[in-house]
Amino acid sequence: MSDPKADNEALVRGLLRMVGEDPQREGLKDTPMRVVAAWKHWCQGYQIKDPGTLLKTFEDGADGTDEMVLVKNIEMYSHCEHHMAPFFGVAHVAYIPDKKIVGLSKLARVVDAFSQRLQVQERLTNQIADAIDNTLSPIGVGVVIEAKHFCMCSRGIGKQGSTTVTSALRGAMKRIGPARAEFLSLVQGSGKS
Repeated sequence: MSDPKADNEALVRGLLRMVGEDPQREGLKDTPMRVVAAWKHWCQGYQIKDPGTLLKTFEDGADGTDEMVLVKNIEMYSHCEHHMAPFFGVAHVAYIPDKKIVGLSKLARVVDAFSQRLQVQERLTNQIADAIDNTLSPIGVGVVIEAKHFCMCSRGIGKQGSTTVTSALRGAMKRIGPARAEFLSLVQGSGKS
C-alpha cells in the first residue's frame, strides 16, 4: 500500500528535477514536505463541502433592516486552475437583508472557502454570490472581485499592471437600477482602505 504523503513529496522532487534542480541539495531537502503542507493550506476550501453553512444568521437585529450591507476589501488568495499560478486581490461583498442578517466575518469565511480551491475568477465570483443568495434569501446580493493573476503578469503576455474585475449580482441588485448603482458606487467610491 502506498503512502500518500511520500507519494506527494516524490511528485515535488520530480518537479524540482524537471526545472533543473537537485532535490538533494541542502536548501531543497525539506522543500517537498513544505510544498505539500503549503498546498494543503492553499486548497483547504475543498474541506468545506457547503460553504453556505458558514453563514450564521440572526433574526435579532434585522428588524427594519432593508438597506445594503457591504464588506469591502476582503483579502482573497487563490490559484488558477489553468496554470496553478496564484491570483490574489480583494472581494467586495454586499447583500440587502430580508428578515435576517449574517455575522460579517462569515462573509469573509465564504470568500476563503471558495477561493482556497483551484479556481477561475469568474466562477469564484458567482459561487460566493450564489452561496449568500441561497442561504440568506436576501433582497439582493452583489459581489465584485478585483485580482491580479500571475499567469497574466509573470509569464505569457507579461502585463504586470493588469487587474481583472468580475461581478455577480442577484435579486434587486441585478434587477433594480438604483440598488445596482448604489452597490457599484459604494464599491468604487472610497477606494481601497
